[in-house]
Amino acid sequence: MLAQIENLVKLQAVELERTRLATALRTLPAEVAQAEAALAAAQSQSAKASDVLSREESLRTRLDREIATHRQKAARYRSQSDTIKTPEQAAAVEHELSFAEAEAARLEDEEFTSLERTEVQETALAATRAQVESLAATLDNTRERVSLRLAEAARELAALNAEREALRPLIEPDVLSRFDRLCASRGSGLARAENQQCTGCRMGVRPQTWNQLREGELLTCDSCFRLLYWDPAMAPAPTPPEAEAKPRRKAAKAQPEE
Repeated sequence: MLAQIENLVKLQAVELERTRLATALRTLPAEVAQAEAALAAAQSQSAKASDVLSREESLRTRLDREIATHRQKAARYRSQSDTIKTPEQAAAVEHELSFAEAEAARLEDEEFTSLERTEVQETALAATRAQVESLAATLDNTRERVSLRLAEAARELAALNAEREALRPLIEPDVLSRFDRLCASRGSGLARAENQQCTGCRMGVRPQTWNQLREGELLTCDSCFRLLYWDPAMAPAPTPPEAEAKPRRKAAKAQPEE
């Protein structure tokens, strides 16, 4: 293979690796962002559970005050039973006493229901806090891994750029310019011809082009316009010649008896 073609092959390998590396690096910030979003969602859920618990506690505080008020009223109405003089007064006091006791009982039931809700929310809060701790650790690990990968990628990219700059001066300027344009538009500027096909677009090449490629020329694919070359190392091994068939001996004719 001609030196220029060899350098183009090497240059394309470098360019493809640089592209692969750049693509991989673009996904790294997304991994950190995803871990951050998961942690933020868990923290929001934990905060909501904590707010619910706070509201339930405030509710029970209010219920305790109201229950105490109704119990005091009921006690006051009971104490008035000795001073009642008319049936109407007795009926009114009994009505107020019943209402106060009923309200106190209703509020106690509501307080008990609040306690049940609190137990559920405390379990949910403990679960969300555990999730927050786990996701925070995951985020730290992700940031550390991404940081290490970025540093490693920077070293790889520096080595690739050095190799790239060493190869480019070894290629003719017009060929290099075509190669750069093709890489920008098609992702690769060079394709190997194999079995009379362009491996870049899988279209067949003309017999004359195929013969010229096998002679070491650098041509252009008529279909994808990539620079086309032939690698003798990829040529199939020649078929060994078959052993010549030995002539078969003719059977001797039997002589007629006299």
